[in-house]
Amino acid sequence: MAQSPELLDQVHDKLRVKHYTLRTEQSYVDWIKRVIYFHDRRSPRDIKRRLPVAHAG
Repeated sequence: MAQSPELLDQVHDKLRVKHYTLRTEQSYVDWIKRVIYFHDRRSPRDIKRRLPVAHAG
């Protein structure tokens, strides 16, 4: 069974397809890493579930 690529590999691939510069690609990946480490190395899916939801009122 094929395993899906890791998040950062997916980001690299997507940015290359969109022809972003290597410096921009590295900057995006670095920011993603910072967010993950800030949230105690949780999966981005877990981080998303824990974010507050804004209610229109």
